[in-house]
Amino acid sequence: MQTQDLLAADTGMGAVTLRVADLDRMTAYYTDGVRLSVLSSAPGRTVLGRGSVPILVLEHAPELQHAGTHEAGLFHTAVLFDTRADLAAALYSVATRYPQSFTGSADHLVSNAFYCTDPEGNGVELYWDRDRTEWSWTHGSVDMATIFLDPNVFLQEHLTQDALDDAATRPGRVGHVHLSVGDVATAKAFYVDQLGFATTAGWGEALFVSAGGYHHHMAMNTWNSRGAGRRELALGLGLVRIEVPGTDDLGSLTERMRHHGVQLADDGRTVAFEDPWANRIEVTAPGRG
Repeated sequence: MQTQDLLAADTGMGAVTLRVADLDRMTAYYTDGVRLSVLSSAPGRTVLGRGSVPILVLEHAPELQHAGTHEAGLFHTAVLFDTRADLAAALYSVATRYPQSFTGSADHLVSNAFYCTDPEGNGVELYWDRDRTEWSWTHGSVDMATIFLDPNVFLQEHLTQDALDDAATRPGRVGHVHLSVGDVATAKAFYVDQLGFATTAGWGEALFVSAGGYHHHMAMNTWNSRGAGRRELALGLGLVRIEVPGTDDLGSLTERMRHHGVQLADDGRTVAFEDPWANRIEVTAPGRG
């Protein structure tokens, strides 16, 4: 791909919106368990984050039903912590307050990760990145693996009282978003060839993509959703946000998507569109509008 066909190197992920049936219960899970803070609240809508950075937007939608287990949608939202102590504090809180939600852990070579499922079935990854100088690449693909990571040992080595006490002020953000899709080839055509991410890894039924040489900003897999079609309106994923560094970058993306025939909505601040499974994507740039 040519440089002008790629997303800007400083592209990152913004807050993920979830449609939820029980706003109070979900807010409690993400504040008491994952250690996010309420940044703002209005009737039917709560914004959660770390420091001043939004990570999740919970929208109350009790009229909706849960999607089927084999439909497209969210696989997990991945919350990136700056330090292993901050990750350990979140892991400790989930393990002590919502132990039934914990589903696994892994050393991925580029990161340490712990996995959970929230009370309404949305996947959550809590992770910390190793320094990029420690990552390895082979023929343009980042080397990742799934190696058992003992959560108890991790807590013994990295949990601190400071991280437990100061969670509300310590940094964190959405590191990546992982989707369930109907097929990987269509996902690559959309997210790489049209949107402008670069492929960083492929594991059979999974695709990993990023901007600027990150291990992945987004991933798509068919592990539970092979053959899934477009989503119906349901609880779960409402919106994925991507943040590009400048208005020129947003303009280039908009031109590229229009060239490929993708229908866009542009309100002067945000460019919005849907992927082939009706997952809504919004892209913003600082100072737009």
